Amino acid sequence: MQPNVAAAKEALSHLEIETSEAAIKSKSRDFFWYSPVLKDRLDHVVADFVVAPKDEAEVIEVLKTCYAHDVPVTTRGAGTGNYGQAMPLAGGCVMHLKNMASVTKVYPGGCVVQPGCLLKDLDAHTKEHSGQELRMFSSTWATATIGGFIAGGSGGVGSCTWGSLRDLGNIIRLRVVTMEEEPRILEFRGEELARVSHAYGTNGIITELEIPLAPAYDWVEMFLGFDDFMEATRFTEELANEDGILIKLATVHEAPTAHDYFQRVKPYVTPETTTVGLMVAPHSMDGFETFMARRPAAKMVYRSDDNDWERGPGHVFEYGWNHTTLRALKVDPSITYLQVRYGFPEHLKLIEKMRDEFSPEVLQHLEVLRENGKVMFAGLSLVKFTSEERLDEIIRIHEEAGAMIFNPHRYTLEEGGRQTVDDRQLAFKKEADPKGLLNPGKMIAWDDPDHDFAQMYAYPKMQAAE
Repeated sequence: MQPNVAAAKEALSHLEIETSEAAIKSKSRDFFWYSPVLKDRLDHVVADFVVAPKDEAEVIEVLKTCYAHDVPVTTRGAGTGNYGQAMPLAGGCVMHLKNMASVTKVYPGGCVVQPGCLLKDLDAHTKEHSGQELRMFSSTWATATIGGFIAGGSGGVGSCTWGSLRDLGNIIRLRVVTMEEEPRILEFRGEELARVSHAYGTNGIITELEIPLAPAYDWVEMFLGFDDFMEATRFTEELANEDGILIKLATVHEAPTAHDYFQRVKPYVTPETTTVGLMVAPHSMDGFETFMARRPAAKMVYRSDDNDWERGPGHVFEYGWNHTTLRALKVDPSITYLQVRYGFPEHLKLIEKMRDEFSPEVLQHLEVLRENGKVMFAGLSLVKFTSEERLDEIIRIHEEAGAMIFNPHRYTLEEGGRQTVDDRQLAFKKEADPKGLLNPGKMIAWDDPDHDFAQMYAYPKMQAAE
């Protein structure tokens, strides 16, 4: 196929087309630069043009036109993902869904929303109209879209109670448009959701989502301080296992993370302080205070409903998940990170082993995650980057110890996940994207079924640097 970009752009010129080269470059990028490995490989990638459809009919028009002219289409929301998911590796068209941001229905237990709605705006809307809130959201809540979260995320704030995005019940319905000669509109529920959730827009474009909600609370946000890292970790696990105490976040930061990288928290901790960030429902505070009183090692550092800091820290969740990495990067550009699964029941043993092996080169940052009803930990470890070889060695040692790595230094679905092919997603791509024009280069199973996962995948059609 030879893409006719000029013809496609001309045919779509009556839509909202971005003309500024600087804006096209900006909208061709996500937060891939969290990884020095990806920055080295993707920094030059840019689309040929950007179009922002205002409704589903225009989405269909973009897909139909680009299909006719063999032009790749990469869909994006706010571009806050960290793995190059929204990078147009083959150039072509970036389809920006910022104009499709309406909340169309809120009902007891759920809502219907377009993909370009910001998580913050969706949360505010559902609270105002129904007293409900999102079950979970990314730490980039203020800037990320719900469509991007579903298509590229895996969990976040709220996962300590509700698990991961792809767990049963966390997505109700997805409306998807295919990229064919005549695009189809499909509605997925149940088992079918796995075809397109966390698929990076490689096999269909989500134009509407139905997701569950939970009762909204004015969460009490806290930082606790501990002198001992493992004591803080055990405290956090025990709290998450208290069924009567409702939490939305439980984060552990190994010392000296808070002191070195959290500028507003620094005056209130020492370099030896391990911190625990929490969100606790107001009605659970009596139970929480009783729980904490039984554990004198925990010291209150900050409490949002009783704050005497000269300058408050803002939302505690904006120190968790990948905001931790962002804050560290702002202080020390050599920092990068790993995504680790410390699975039940070996989680505490594995965490301690990896800390003993690598600290302070790798600082532990843990997020409580519930999986199959069991409390475990997701690690978003801060890594002092020295070389790709050393990073690969750190990953290998984790994996050999039994800690699963979801590699954030890879841009493909398979390498960033379990290093296996999701047959449901591949099968649906063959059906819904027969020319392979949707977000090319991100699904190895489509490009190179015999790829050896021992080597990093290099998309052969990646747009070359000019």
